[in-house]
Amino acid sequence: MLKYDVVIVGGGGAGMRAALEASRDPNLKVVVLSKTFPTRSHTGAAQGGINAALGFGNSNDSTELHFRDTVKGSDFLGDQDAIEFFASNAPEAIIELDKLGVPFSRNEQGRIAQRPFGGASSPRTCYSADKTGHVILHTLYEQCLKNGVDFLNEWFLLELVVEDNQFQGLIAMDIRSGEIHAIQAKSVVIATGGFGRIYWNRTTNAFNMTGDGTACCFDVGIPLKDPEFVQFHPTGLASTGVLMSEACRGEGGYLLNKDGERFMSRYAPEKMELGPRDLVSRSIETEIKEGRGFGQGINSYVQLDLRHLGEKKIMERLPQIRQLAIEFESLDPITDPIPIRPSCHYMMGGVHISDFATCSTPIEGIHAAGEAACVSIHGGNRLGGNSLADIIVFGKFAGLGVREKAKDRGFGSKERLEKAAAKWIDKFDAMRNKTEGQSVIAIRDKMAETMWYNLGIFRKEDEMIKGLEMINHLIEQYEDCKIGDASKIYNTAFINYIEIGNLLKLAKAVAMGAIARKESRGSHSRADYTQRDDKNFLKHTMITKQDNEYKLDYLPVRITKYQPEERRY
Repeated sequence: MLKYDVVIVGGGGAGMRAALEASRDPNLKVVVLSKTFPTRSHTGAAQGGINAALGFGNSNDSTELHFRDTVKGSDFLGDQDAIEFFASNAPEAIIELDKLGVPFSRNEQGRIAQRPFGGASSPRTCYSADKTGHVILHTLYEQCLKNGVDFLNEWFLLELVVEDNQFQGLIAMDIRSGEIHAIQAKSVVIATGGFGRIYWNRTTNAFNMTGDGTACCFDVGIPLKDPEFVQFHPTGLASTGVLMSEACRGEGGYLLNKDGERFMSRYAPEKMELGPRDLVSRSIETEIKEGRGFGQGINSYVQLDLRHLGEKKIMERLPQIRQLAIEFESLDPITDPIPIRPSCHYMMGGVHISDFATCSTPIEGIHAAGEAACVSIHGGNRLGGNSLADIIVFGKFAGLGVREKAKDRGFGSKERLEKAAAKWIDKFDAMRNKTEGQSVIAIRDKMAETMWYNLGIFRKEDEMIKGLEMINHLIEQYEDCKIGDASKIYNTAFINYIEIGNLLKLAKAVAMGAIARKESRGSHSRADYTQRDDKNFLKHTMITKQDNEYKLDYLPVRITKYQPEERRY
């Protein structure tokens, strides 16, 4: 049986920042367990930048302004004590990355360059061209290796083992060998990212973004907080959903309808293309619905025009954007506008965090950070540039939290872990030998179609209820699935089967939360309840799973300095 003081599940930015912080205690044995090689984690897809009020883009910027912008961006659903903590710690987090070797782009004074992003009152988004997440990921991986962090790459989390509200350890599969292992541990950080693949092919998310850690926390009774708040990025490529960074608009890109009109003047006359993501996404979809888009049906789109920026600026500031447009749309943004449409991008909701300073959950020994977690700083809508800042700031504090927790706790029950591992070995054998049953792929595709049409950018009660009924039906069908692969080594069909099961659980929570929230706030936009309702819904949705029963409850939003007001841009 493997034995570690601290296990980090997830090899992205939050996971490796947590591992780096935990490994600063040389007496602790720390491991990162990741289902992909760490430098291939989804953090690498974050293009545009990372927010911090350094004041290099505007000397009048401050952490207080970052705090205020984030509260406003959240549509007042973010917990203000957590947001202030986040904004106050972001500058130091960036300086630490700079010292670790992240190659940030520089301004004429040689300082870290900062660009404007949607919903921000100052240019505070630090960047490295349009590959910011990529360079952060590689730098953190190098530093973890330097600090002696172990890595279990291409390992897949199956279960968190909990007894009497105490974390015991976890069960994971070595994908390469097909062996299932129990791992004793004193504390764990869940940093497995979001679960945008509930929309499957209409998302900017990588194929591995299936909410595995979030689902495992949900299974052991940790609530999901605010799952209904799904961010749709305004600019996903029309044909694939691949992300066109907000940096495109930050650098001055235009959004055009089929009449060649910069239509954002109708929706955000002051901010134009730099309005917050929820507003810009709804604006694009409104243009399409009202017949001012290009194409028909699911293939409709508007255009992102960068041509006026010129070749030099595009090659210097947006080289990856150009490469992606050429590879996926067969056009060059230097000479052609890019076809784009909103695409599921980010989950504001996630694992309920009960103490943001340690990123701990209600179960002793289990912590979470990054998109898998809901602190909550993003509330109803995340501002661009705040996600990388989130994973770095709270990744660090999660690492501190598990480091201290590992000093206080002993190892979990070996017998309990062995029993859980045996159950999974039997399940794997049974699935490999099963020849009859439902197709996992058919269930996945139906789930994605249901989520996009019934719980997408615009929502109505009758459509959402039908969506929930279909998700429940798919969950029933899932119980009789076959995977069609009898091999033991590299059985990715089995991994895919578990991933789809995780997504179905989380999709049901999204639907339940969305139906119950009878208002429009942030990314949650209802045609039948068009106004924000602070009297009845200035509160966090909390969904708890007990066996197969889902229970919905609420938690008050923590307001400290800024009283809710109408959000205008």
